[in-house]
Amino acid sequence: MEKLKLLNILDTYYDLTRLKTKKRQGWIYWNVSSERVESIAEHIFGAQQLAWLIYSEADLDLDIYKVISMLSLHETEELTIGDITPFDKVTPEEKLRRGEAAVEKTLYKLSKKDIMISLVKEFDIHETKEGKFAYLCDKLECDLQAKKYYEKGFVSIDKATDIVTENEKTKAYENKGITDVGEIFLRNDEGKYAGTVFEEIANFIREYRVL
Repeated sequence: MEKLKLLNILDTYYDLTRLKTKKRQGWIYWNVSSERVESIAEHIFGAQQLAWLIYSEADLDLDIYKVISMLSLHETEELTIGDITPFDKVTPEEKLRRGEAAVEKTLYKLSKKDIMISLVKEFDIHETKEGKFAYLCDKLECDLQAKKYYEKGFVSIDKATDIVTENEKTKAYENKGITDVGEIFLRNDEGKYAGTVFEEIANFIREYRVL
């Protein structure tokens, strides 16, 4: 390979692997007390493994290799714009605009960047069966992490930061007597899961206890 291509590999690699140490912003807002708060790279790994596991056990007609490729790249934007959460009050349209620019900024040196960028766009739009499956794996992985943190005693509403406790959705859950953080996350996503295998999984999660 040309020296320039070798430099492109290493420069982009070291850029992307900064996600190993960037913490998930949502857990910072929730003030997770675990000694190690999940990094963005750990979330990516979890979403990929979840995709493989669901594909293995469910009867689904999709290109799992494309799904895994999407999930490997879907948080690329967070190197530049950070982990934008619903608490940040950024519209989906604005988040998408910022995200597209951020992905191009990170991958612009690569010869096959167009393939990678198109995979991220397919994930973000999540209209194809692979895009939707990858998107829902991303959501479910977050819900499972919330459940784990809650059942291990690492997160609770009363210990969360003001940005969480003053949120109207959080207040509404509290008013209904719902304080289980895992349940809150599942309820936030249940509309997205409706009519898919993820709805069945989400319902089962409520009976499951983290080891």
